[in-house]
Amino acid sequence: MTPDLIDNNMARHLFLDHHKLSAGTFAQTGRASLADLVTELGFVQVDSIRTVEQAHHHILFSRSGRYRHNWLTHHLERERSLFENWTHDAAVIPVKWFGYWHPQFQRVRRKILANRWWRQRLGEDYQRTLSNIKDQIAENGPIMARDVGDAEKPTSPGGSWWGWRPSKSALEFMWRTGELAVTGRRGFQKVYDLTEHVIPARYYHHQPTEAEFIDWACCSAIERLGFATASEIARFWEAVSIKEATAWCNTAGRNKLRSVDVQMADGGYQRMVARADIFSRQNDIPPPPARLRLLSPFDPILRDRNRAAQLFGFTYRFEAFVPEPQRQFGYYVLPILEGDRLIGRIDLKAVREQSHLRINGAWLERRLRWTTIRRNRLARELQRWCTFLGLQTCDAPPQ
Repeated sequence: MTPDLIDNNMARHLFLDHHKLSAGTFAQTGRASLADLVTELGFVQVDSIRTVEQAHHHILFSRSGRYRHNWLTHHLERERSLFENWTHDAAVIPVKWFGYWHPQFQRVRRKILANRWWRQRLGEDYQRTLSNIKDQIAENGPIMARDVGDAEKPTSPGGSWWGWRPSKSALEFMWRTGELAVTGRRGFQKVYDLTEHVIPARYYHHQPTEAEFIDWACCSAIERLGFATASEIARFWEAVSIKEATAWCNTAGRNKLRSVDVQMADGGYQRMVARADIFSRQNDIPPPPARLRLLSPFDPILRDRNRAAQLFGFTYRFEAFVPEPQRQFGYYVLPILEGDRLIGRIDLKAVREQSHLRINGAWLERRLRWTTIRRNRLARELQRWCTFLGLQTCDAPPQ
């Protein structure tokens, strides 16, 4: 059967729509429907860097003009409609999917215990450490890392960053493997409790088979990507292997998919699979808004850097951990989305002690320039961010 064709313009529109960056989403999401937005995205990455705004808040504010910081806490700590665990990194995930993490917890447990880095930090008698911490929580309630192991020394080099004490390592291990859950945060520090105290029982007790887990992981990934290669399906959750995703495409997923050739930004085509209803959906896609948007470095559309480069012709590297002399642009550079194109990047910093949003630099892609319309769009977006961040002033857009 000859694969259907998706040209690059439609591919970008489909991609942005699947990632909730089309015009229809922005004004619709309120506090009550925030968990629905996260469900449509799949997950939202959590990160502590606050040069402009923490990634989880930034991602959600990019998709909901009404979003407020306390909405996420409401769903995590009161409604329990979301929970924190791990995809490719720490993330907020819909709690209704918690059962599908049980097989993942077992996979992660095996992987961690086979990893020298982790075993070194857990220490030789890690089983006793795990048992002692669980007993302490059962007796005294939720704890933070600072509440355990005061007398311990790091079991490996790394100072205060990666030189974790055994108890700190044990908390992370039990969280990553499902024995503990994050019940809240205090100053961004995790507060741990027994998982059965955090996750609603109807989700906690759901135990899918391995085959059901693989089917869910692949099916939910393609529903959120729209079209993808088997490796991109595997990378979405970082839960199944490429081999498992390939097998799923050829067996259990066969009737849920169609073969497509997707045009990349360079004009070439790549063979992929797409959700079976991809072409009926394309007729209902609202156009991306023409306004200019400043995205988080951890935004879902950039989570797979290679995919973003192929679709948008936009190469992005996060340089916060790159030594300053080796940076091409800056410490915390935000991609700029205009309509359906990634047109450049901007290095921003919220100088909170001065209540000011500072522009350290801004760069457009080749052959683009700062027209009056584009500068006005940027000014409106900067003002929107000032309001959200509670800042009084911001720099003027570049000339």
